[in-house]
Amino acid sequence: MKKFRKVLDGLSSSSQGAVASPSCSSAAGTPPTPQDIHVQETLVSENFHICKTVRHGFPYQPTCLAFDPVQKILAIGSRTGGIRILGRPGVDCYSQHESGAAVLQLQFLINEGALVTACADDTLHLWNLRQRRPAVLHSLKFNRERITFCHIPFQSKWLYVGTERGNTHIVNIESFVLSGYVIMWNKAIELATKAHPGPVVHLSDSPKDECKLLIGFESGTVVQWDLRAKKVDFRIYYDEAIHSVSWHHEGKQFMCSHSDGSLTMWNLRNTARPIQITYPHGKILKEGRKESCKPILKVEYKTSRNSSEPYIIFSGGLSYDKAGGRRPTLTIMHGKAITVLEMDHPIVEFLVLCDTPYSNEIQDPYAVVLLLEKDFIMVDLTQSNFPIFENPYPMDIHESPVTCTAYFAECPPDIIPVLYSVGAKQKKTGYSHKEWPVSGGTWTLGSQTYPEVIVTGHADGSVKFWDASAITLQMLYKLKTSKVFENPDAGEGRAVELVEEDPYAIQMVSWCPQSRLFCVVGISAHVILYRFSKHDANTEIVSLEVRPQFDSDDVISPSETENNPSSHSPQMPGSPGNGSQDSLHYLKVKSRPVQMPPGYQAELVVQLQWVDREPPQQITSLDINSAYGLLAFGSCNGLVVVDYIQKTILRRVSTLDLYGAADPFQRLTRSLRKNRQSTSDFCMRSLSHFYSDSKKRNRTSYQSLTELSDNQVAMDMERSKSPTSDHVNGHCISPTSQPCSVGKSRNPGAPEGPRLTRRGPGRPPFRKAQSAACMEISLPVSSITEESRENSSSRSRSSSVSSIDHDTKEAVTTLQFGESYGRKGDSLPTACLWVGTSLGVVLLLPICIPTERERLEEPVTMGPSGTVLMLKGSVLCFSFLNCGGTLIQSPYEVWREPNVPEDPDEPRRRKLVNLSPLSSQEACGDGHLAVVCSEKQAKVILMPTQAVLFTHNVTESSFLLRADVVSVGNSVCLACFCANGHVMTLSLPSLRLLIDTNYLPLTHVRIARTFVFTNGGQALYLTSPTEIQRIAYSQEMTDNLQDMLGELFTPIETPEAQNKGFLKGFFGGNAQTFDREELFGEAAAGKASRSLAQHIPGPMGLENVRAAAGGVVGDLARARIALEQRGERLGELEERTTLMLKSAETFSTHAHQVMLKHKDKKWYQL
Repeated sequence: MKKFRKVLDGLSSSSQGAVASPSCSSAAGTPPTPQDIHVQETLVSENFHICKTVRHGFPYQPTCLAFDPVQKILAIGSRTGGIRILGRPGVDCYSQHESGAAVLQLQFLINEGALVTACADDTLHLWNLRQRRPAVLHSLKFNRERITFCHIPFQSKWLYVGTERGNTHIVNIESFVLSGYVIMWNKAIELATKAHPGPVVHLSDSPKDECKLLIGFESGTVVQWDLRAKKVDFRIYYDEAIHSVSWHHEGKQFMCSHSDGSLTMWNLRNTARPIQITYPHGKILKEGRKESCKPILKVEYKTSRNSSEPYIIFSGGLSYDKAGGRRPTLTIMHGKAITVLEMDHPIVEFLVLCDTPYSNEIQDPYAVVLLLEKDFIMVDLTQSNFPIFENPYPMDIHESPVTCTAYFAECPPDIIPVLYSVGAKQKKTGYSHKEWPVSGGTWTLGSQTYPEVIVTGHADGSVKFWDASAITLQMLYKLKTSKVFENPDAGEGRAVELVEEDPYAIQMVSWCPQSRLFCVVGISAHVILYRFSKHDANTEIVSLEVRPQFDSDDVISPSETENNPSSHSPQMPGSPGNGSQDSLHYLKVKSRPVQMPPGYQAELVVQLQWVDREPPQQITSLDINSAYGLLAFGSCNGLVVVDYIQKTILRRVSTLDLYGAADPFQRLTRSLRKNRQSTSDFCMRSLSHFYSDSKKRNRTSYQSLTELSDNQVAMDMERSKSPTSDHVNGHCISPTSQPCSVGKSRNPGAPEGPRLTRRGPGRPPFRKAQSAACMEISLPVSSITEESRENSSSRSRSSSVSSIDHDTKEAVTTLQFGESYGRKGDSLPTACLWVGTSLGVVLLLPICIPTERERLEEPVTMGPSGTVLMLKGSVLCFSFLNCGGTLIQSPYEVWREPNVPEDPDEPRRRKLVNLSPLSSQEACGDGHLAVVCSEKQAKVILMPTQAVLFTHNVTESSFLLRADVVSVGNSVCLACFCANGHVMTLSLPSLRLLIDTNYLPLTHVRIARTFVFTNGGQALYLTSPTEIQRIAYSQEMTDNLQDMLGELFTPIETPEAQNKGFLKGFFGGNAQTFDREELFGEAAAGKASRSLAQHIPGPMGLENVRAAAGGVVGDLARARIALEQRGERLGELEERTTLMLKSAETFSTHAHQVMLKHKDKKWYQL
């Protein structure tokens, strides 16, 4: 008779986070039945909410730059309509225009907590920065003219807007409507001038007189307009086009930069001709003609207190004839010293940071901010060698194109300090010793934070570890996997011709934070195992070579046999056609001892051999377990298991041999010769793994991060008609697509298509490893026949068919080590390897591991168990729960220092942590739940009975790209990301749909390849080639987000203008102020034409907009009142000071009289 046990509510297991209060009725030691599983699920739909949290990395395709010198915050606009606002480390905010139009210009309302943006759709936007997430207060859409330049004077509420027609309009910032005051281009130029002056390229008010507005036209005409008199003071004509204008702080002269590489200086006393014309980088040739120079796109003319010589800083202007002219430059002229700084990327814009916000004071520049196309740097002007500041923001994520990502939350608390300690030794030197100048905003550590690490793999073979705790991102440690190999020899012949240009590119990573084991898979079909050490070491790297002999197990269908009888020409391994003597490697592991610094040190390298002088197929899955000492990886048609403790190949088997006698499919053996010719056509082409293009193989062509635009791929994706098709217009969208190619084998005699070539003459054609940011998944559309397109579109993804299509290869898509039951009759859990394939098949391989004392000598054994589980679509992930619904963590080994000499008498033993189903549920009997998810389906299976408890068909019209079992709060759920952009969560173990949100349209393959979930309700993906977007999908995380975000605006008193003294004020040195309201207000200027521009309220709603706008206006009014009150208090203080001075003088007089009275008296006379 069975004994029933009842488990109290809230019982927690040794694994992380008890999920429910289970009630099990099976006897101890007896496998439970489905009726015995009762889990009280705690997660409901209200626990989930999806929102974007923070964006890391360099702004993609930047266009403009702005800086608030009082608040000390910086804004960057992009071509996609994004705005990135940066302050002190931790203050990093991203906002997006709904229109997606490129941001042309940014203008801060200095110390007002507001920002004006001008976009390519001729719309002005006013952003409120006095909240953690900026929002648009007003928008103004120009209908008949295009915006070219904007300018807002300091402490003014009127914005000057220049247009392509040459007109200048004025916008009221508070109401965001046009004033009736307009400066027409035909009034600004002489009537005798027949040509149009061109668009407005510059607007600025005179430092000497705010009533004077300087207008620069593209044609070379500069006009100073008197706003009060509504007339022109002077006009300047120059033969060359103007790009920028910069005032001297006294307002008596200004400098212009021109398209011929010249700088002209103009004095207001004589505007007939420039007082100085210079070509900083141009020379007068012997023939008398000037050297041709590039345009100077921008110039800044700044004065300094410490030197009588001004700073003249400009970009461009180098000679076309000079070799250095090919690189972008920034020139700093200070007196006779000319410093040219060469940049790696084109300069988008630069700003000179000064101490004062007033344009009529000595500027004292201290830094130059440089916004490049792919970098962001800041130069220190206070030191003679002009060093750069150390950038606190993670702007170098794209230093090499990102090829894979991984996200680890709730890491051991000691892992981040350890990685930082070894990574600190890798930091570059030579930076400026001063603090980072952009120090605005406030940020505090959130109340609920835990260690988070993001790992990125790159095309150059490097791996970066990032501290992602508290929604920040700081690089901890960088690992270069290329140091394991010898430098490639150009004399390798065919091997050099077929490999990628980036042969070290990282495909995938596997990291165990507890044991600190790290494993990477490279594009050249190599696997590298690293151990962490705090000490340096000089050791040899063990290299193992694996020959993929399981290629002979390919299959064909009976129809193919009938159509092509000659395909059956048996050929045994080892025959001349096999070409074993031609096996080679392009990457050679260093055979000598290698000096390794502290950090991750290579221990083992496993390489797939070349066969018949052809590169091996790519690795498609990877898993490592430190407790077992095993490493497993799968390819397009086989599995390899490595014992990294004994440094041996434990298992090398084809996918077909994994079934044993339990193969559910009908297969026919394929000819090895035919297989050799078409291996590349059948290799798996998935979103998780990418392949090279060779002369005789149809593989994906690799393009670098910057060589494939988002628009091209987005257009290709939009052309797709069938949402259920795996191959759409030549793009294999499914992450585990069964066929490797939908095209025909390339004819060796056919001409080659366009190929990417390495720089330099005489080099053979190479391919670049494709980054995750831009990947073309399959062959071009032109190479796909109509027949293959129909087959790929109509092919069923169900694995319940009785035979396999002729172009189908069964790839190993996912692997998972863990304690489980290999067979139905097992009474105790053992070490197992779960294998998932592209045909939706799940296989279990029991593993027999020797005891700890015999682990180094006795071999590990494993083999097929005969257990075969079936799902629809390719298998994506495995996870294990105990009968109480608690997540079971895989066994692991506790980290120990490997480079410590051991005592031969007392060898150190490994400390293992084994969270098996038995140890995690003593009261629930034996057994556990296995969660298996594929592209189409999710199942919860009871082990060891293998009974399917719950099944959920996730999607019918699309398929899953990513699925993970994650912990949210005190429970677990299945998080899924679908190809149609939906993010879904399913409860466990009941697989009840909790949330299904159409959140992220799959506009680029990059998103599918890099999207990853993690614990704590967070996820991330590569939103652009240079940026990582983190999102939260739990309500708790969303609620805590407001506390984690930094404040952009900090109440700071505006610095007072300097008093220049009586003489300078008497001779006109001080700026003259005037009331712009009298000129531009509706009472004086009238209303502007309604057809010229349209006012659009912000998305928050009219009432909220008025309230928010009123808040800004009120703040301005309060600031004015406070200023007046401060002036009154200063006046009162001055009166009090005068009274105190008089009182002191009276007291001094009396004291002096007393002193004189008693001067000649003796002490006894007093």
